[in-house]
Amino acid sequence: MLHQVAQRATDLEAATTFYTRLLGHPPMATFDPPGLVFFALDGGTRLLLDRAAPSALLYLRVPRVRDLVAELRAEGVEIAGEPHVIFDDADGTFGEPAAEWMAFLKDPDGNLVGLASREPGVAG
Repeated sequence: MLHQVAQRATDLEAATTFYTRLLGHPPMATFDPPGLVFFALDGGTRLLLDRAAPSALLYLRVPRVRDLVAELRAEGVEIAGEPHVIFDDADGTFGEPAAEWMAFLKDPDGNLVGLASREPGVAG
């Protein structure tokens, strides 16, 4: 099981605000110095924002990619890739039959973040 993922965050305050909004909850712990912020993710996995970490490409599951992208765009977040269907899983290969949607945005450090959702009966 995945325990923790680290993401570079040179401006911890801006990154903490961004990921709090994106994840819908505040961090579980902050240690500054040395410059670490921890968020709880599903299944016990943690997201670590770390000034010294390399950039990572995170993919986060959200309820509806298109709705969240519209909200984030209105808040001034840079959208790097518009919502689109990446896979029509009509056979249920990855769970319940559904269309898998994805979009990409940039966090305050310019790190790419993927958003994904599965929406039954919605393929276009």
